[in-house]
Amino acid sequence: MDISIHASFLPHSDPEASLAFYRDTLGFEVRNDVGYGGMRWITVGPPGQPGTSIVLHPPAADPGVTDDERRIIAEMMAKGTYAILLLSTADLDGTFDQLQAGGAEVVQEPTEQPYGVRDCAFRDPAGNLLRINELR
Repeated sequence: MDISIHASFLPHSDPEASLAFYRDTLGFEVRNDVGYGGMRWITVGPPGQPGTSIVLHPPAADPGVTDDERRIIAEMMAKGTYAILLLSTADLDGTFDQLQAGGAEVVQEPTEQPYGVRDCAFRDPAGNLLRINELR
């Protein structure tokens, strides 16, 4: 099989704040920005990787989601326990410094983990956890 990851979805609670974070702080390209029914789906991705995208979406747009489920999703997003994205970079310290200077919420400074990776962690404006591994 020849399978690749085309897109993954991360929820947003504020499309403008998420757009600013992923475009301006992380430096991702905006590939699509679609509004429908008062909601917004924004597709972003790393420059030079046109085949890999992240769709920032309204978390409870599915009509099958109940009001109780919407409340739980909002609570989990606020705690940073709803969604996680794992990124990688060859320059972890430089990337960390840029994200911190851009105002990203630091969860963990660059750390050598006991399971063999060196990484750091941030939260995006919706509370999603972003872990960034150092490529070795």
